[in-house]
Amino acid sequence: MKTRFSIQSTLVAGLIATVAMTAFTFMAPLMGFEMNIPQMLAGTMGAPLIVGWMAHFMVGLVLAIIYAAIFLAAINKEANFKNGALFGILPWLLAQLMVMPMMSLMSGGSFVSGLFSGSLLIAIASLMGHLLYGAALGTIYKLQSV
Repeated sequence: MKTRFSIQSTLVAGLIATVAMTAFTFMAPLMGFEMNIPQMLAGTMGAPLIVGWMAHFMVGLVLAIIYAAIFLAAINKEANFKNGALFGILPWLLAQLMVMPMMSLMSGGSFVSGLFSGSLLIAIASLMGHLLYGAALGTIYKLQSV
């Protein structure tokens, strides 16, 4: 049986995985810090909070498409919990080494102060969120049979 990329499954899995990661970030205050991604995005863009929410979910959907259309083909495997979590490390690294430092610069800080979210604790919590996102994505995404 041949399989092919399914945009419907990708979007559903990406939406659910983004919701799972977002729910995890809402627990950050229980650990003593803030991880409100939509608010951070909106603040950096100087935009209303709704724009931050839209950007957050857009990124989650774009990452899901990259996972389903590129990453799975590159590793020549079907989606599952394990390779989904493995994929989650890639956007985490991108966020820690590029996105957070750039956001720091845009907010008047330095590139170096933004590396790894400026805090080991927050960087580790972010890694946990990205692993959760990837694991949920890999678990939910299904190839379409043809």
